[in-house]
Amino acid sequence: MKPNTEIPAGGNSTTDNTSAKGRFTANSTIAEVISDPAFSDFGYLLFPVDRNVTRSMTLADISSSNVYVWYSHIQPEKTVEIINRLYNDAVDGNQIFYRMYSDDEIAADPTKADTGLFLFRGEVEKPFAITNAGGGFMYVGAMQDSFPHSLEISNAGFNAFALIYRPDDPYTDLAKAIEFIHDNASELGVKPDDYSLWGGSAGARMAAVLGNKAYLQQLTGRTDIPQASAVIMQYTGYNQASQYDAPTYVCVGSNDGIASWRTMQNRLQRLSAMGIPTEFHVYEGLGHGFGVGIGTVADGWVNDALKFWQKNMKTDESAGIPPVYAD
Repeated sequence: MKPNTEIPAGGNSTTDNTSAKGRFTANSTIAEVISDPAFSDFGYLLFPVDRNVTRSMTLADISSSNVYVWYSHIQPEKTVEIINRLYNDAVDGNQIFYRMYSDDEIAADPTKADTGLFLFRGEVEKPFAITNAGGGFMYVGAMQDSFPHSLEISNAGFNAFALIYRPDDPYTDLAKAIEFIHDNASELGVKPDDYSLWGGSAGARMAAVLGNKAYLQQLTGRTDIPQASAVIMQYTGYNQASQYDAPTYVCVGSNDGIASWRTMQNRLQRLSAMGIPTEFHVYEGLGHGFGVGIGTVADGWVNDALKFWQKNMKTDESAGIPPVYAD
């Protein structure tokens, strides 16, 4: 299914561009966001479809661990920033959402309608990342665990796709996402090589599995798609280690009651013993689900992860994007 990359002249004529920078606030309701023409028929996928989210809730209301269970340090202002970033990109004429499955595939399996990729644009022809939120394979916690990451990755110059997947078939959907981006890289304006896979909690398991060359080939049924240059993982108990795994960066809190830092460290030690590049960070006193870690001892970890990714790229075409990564 080819992406629509045409840029409408003047953006969406039904939207007031004069207020674009502050279109939504913490008091904006879910209904206001979903119904805005900038978000077309996919706005509902900005929020967890498998949680009890009412349309009368505000962006402040939804920025809570009552909705995003297992997550902490959720900030309403970050939710607002993410929604406005995507809104601004859309009214500027950029496509922000891509369906991975064709109309025929969705007709054959309607559950595939609740999947897709939100694109946070970086520089044209730069490598891309796919970010995978956790949620215990019960729901997709994108607003805390993949959208913020994608925002930071794109602000650093790379392209970031936040995957909305089916919790009961996550690996199939991530495999499809990798295949879709690879096959449409030119139209999407991204480099097909040197990509990275990011994930937190359940999403970290997804990243690790599809970052494994053998699983990648098994789940896509293809050998022409390159392995990820790096896997970036947060707080998960995934402990399989293989010679086919990708270079792996890990961060976790020392007080995580769901994913033990020792389990994560042990896996990386095993990978290192196989000669696979690794980097490990444990943050004192931090629990599960801290996302990008703003306002915590983990603040800034995304920059470390970006440096790790760059260091493990096969080519140096992306060198020079950052002052931000500089030591």
